[in-house]
Amino acid sequence: MSTIINKWLGGALILTLFFTQTATSQDPEKNPLTLTDVWRKAETYNRQLQMQYLRVQSMDERTKAARDERLPEIKADGLYARVSNLAIYEDGLLKSPTQYPVVHGYYQFGADAYLNVYNGGKTTREIKVRQTEAELAEEQKNLTATDIRYKAAAMYLDIYRGRMYEKVMLQDITEREKELEEIRQLNRNGVVLKSDLLRAELKLSKQKMTLLEIRNGIRISNQRLNILIGQPDSTDNQVALDTLMIRQLPARTYEDYLADAYEHSFAFKISEKETALSELKLKDVQSNILPRVGLYAEYAYTYPQILFYPYSIALYGLGQVGVKAGIPISSFYQNKHKKQEARINLQRQEIEHADVKDQVRQEVNSAYLRYTEAVTRINVAHDNITQAKENFRIVNNTYFNQLSLLTDLLDAETQLLQSRFDLTTAEVTAQLQYYQLLKATGNL
Repeated sequence: MSTIINKWLGGALILTLFFTQTATSQDPEKNPLTLTDVWRKAETYNRQLQMQYLRVQSMDERTKAARDERLPEIKADGLYARVSNLAIYEDGLLKSPTQYPVVHGYYQFGADAYLNVYNGGKTTREIKVRQTEAELAEEQKNLTATDIRYKAAAMYLDIYRGRMYEKVMLQDITEREKELEEIRQLNRNGVVLKSDLLRAELKLSKQKMTLLEIRNGIRISNQRLNILIGQPDSTDNQVALDTLMIRQLPARTYEDYLADAYEHSFAFKISEKETALSELKLKDVQSNILPRVGLYAEYAYTYPQILFYPYSIALYGLGQVGVKAGIPISSFYQNKHKKQEARINLQRQEIEHADVKDQVRQEVNSAYLRYTEAVTRINVAHDNITQAKENFRIVNNTYFNQLSLLTDLLDAETQLLQSRFDLTTAEVTAQLQYYQLLKATGNL
């Protein structure tokens, strides 16, 4: 009997654990939110990225439309008219004319086609322009995506830092409450003054107020992240507190990162595409003086036949094929200033491209130095915590042995707490600077 009961209890326990785990996995506020999840949601829900996606699609369609210009132009026409009698003024306009009857019904229908053979390369350049604009839109979309990912990372790490501050502060408040009880006991025994007890209580009150400020900061950052990734404001994002990966000092040199940026930086690519568009614009203007050549064909049915003599009151068909060619003579003098304007715009764009190159170099250098600085600061923060712990241990022992003042103890506690905050800040800063370096090189 006891065996059956044990099996029943074991089965019930398994079912309880299963449903508990299922309920937990279905609740987004129970599962830790990783930075990868944040990036994925931001790319899906962010409105700025959605607009960029649509712009890329629009540019792709414009490129296809430019390619369609290579196809022949085909047109169908139709005409119907009622024709009046033919009035012949044999004696002048002031005399009555002689009316000659004609066929009053007139209609024509037909079709014509034109195939561009050569137009100064404008069609080919138009296709190239549309392709370059589509590539430019793609790079602008990538740049926006990178900015969104970096912004999301900053918000995510801001929540992470707040959670870590909260954890450190809760631990410190617990320790201060225990310490306050010891001071109260000493005060009741007449070992310490009432002023020491009041200072300790004041310190604990300030710590609790700081905890409230930290939690409010978490709520603010949490709402900002929810707006960015399309979640309700009430969603409480539980970030993965143990997944912060701090990189060591970069093995690659600054020159390696700079070469990577010149190859992958989206801002640099955008500037290159804009320069290429200016070059295509100049070539297009220069081609305005070139001849145009095309093949054409047309065929139409007309009633009655009054085009050639002798006339015929009957339906007739007439078609023709041939070559059309033309030279825009006026462009030889009208194109001068247009060409000069396009050349100036190209020179301006080349200078702007050089300026973007300088900005990319400056951004990579700044991010590289700040990242190495932040990683070094982590090591310093670890050493500071070790020293602050030892200082607190010494001052704590001397105070409760009546060998030091309470102010010394409070200072030691503040230094220890601040050193723990500094470590979290250094870790978050190093992680964010690493993402800044990736953003500057176009690899985020």
